Amino acid sequence: MRRSFGRTRPSVADVEDTPTTPADSGSAGGVANDAVGTVGAHGRRRARPGRRPLRLVGALAVVGIAATACDKPNFGYPDGVTNHTPRLLNIWQGSAIAALIVGVIVWGMILYAVVAFRKRTDVFPRQVRYNLPVEILYTVVPVVIVGAMFYYTARDESKITKLSASPDVTVNVIGFQWNWLFKYIDPGAGHKGPNQIEVIGRPGEPAVLVLPQNRSIRFVESSPDVIHSFWVPEFLFKRDVVPGRVNQFELTVTKTGTFIGRCAELCGTDHDRMNFYVKVVPQDEYDRFISERQNAPVPSTSGGTTTAASTATTATTGSGQ
Repeated sequence: MRRSFGRTRPSVADVEDTPTTPADSGSAGGVANDAVGTVGAHGRRRARPGRRPLRLVGALAVVGIAATACDKPNFGYPDGVTNHTPRLLNIWQGSAIAALIVGVIVWGMILYAVVAFRKRTDVFPRQVRYNLPVEILYTVVPVVIVGAMFYYTARDESKITKLSASPDVTVNVIGFQWNWLFKYIDPGAGHKGPNQIEVIGRPGEPAVLVLPQNRSIRFVESSPDVIHSFWVPEFLFKRDVVPGRVNQFELTVTKTGTFIGRCAELCGTDHDRMNFYVKVVPQDEYDRFISERQNAPVPSTSGGTTTAASTATTATTGSGQ
């Protein structure tokens, strides 16, 4: 006999050693039968309907209420500055909430199995080869989750990468080893002048791209050498600059300020220095900047143009823009 959780329970040895002679059928046999009955009663899990399912449902209800609250947390997602920020944040929050719900269910099932099916006796429990409903459940549920996430991702991606018929500003982005050249192909309505506006970065002097606030801006990307990647962290978006291919995307910056941009693709020796700045200003300040650049006298370029600048400018001739 041994004690478990304050109660005396027979062990397997006690059951096997119990005499079962006919002379003791009235006493020993009864004791043996009682022992076997006790082992059978405690060797298998007793169902307690009503308590554990209610606890699980209660926990899921708390998670559901928290997930559908009015003010959803960002879950560590940064604050963006473009018109795509709400859509990007929404899909991030939805993914995080779905992951938390799945995690809570999995943790609950693990803890339930640990408590409900813990070892109580030395009797080997009844073995089950398979459970068809459970197998269907854990096959169908992941497929549904992945399908839902794929749908929302594809929907939002198509919205974010959509191009309008006539953006307010169009900028040609040329990434070269190891700097950036920005050419204003269409600086905006009403801006006409004799000069082509270009902004190019030089070693120790990053390029500054000036953009208007609350205006749709299309970026047309190209590269004369290797793959680069145009990335402004506050835009919550980046796109590769691929040689021999023109990539485009469009967005509207909703907040003014100066934001650092980087090359997000390892492109060579000075990749870490391939930075630039995006300066977003109100419309009137942007108009003054464009007018001054378009009407400024063109300086002589007897030898001041760098090799990198010449290469980047030459590469834009056949960009198809």
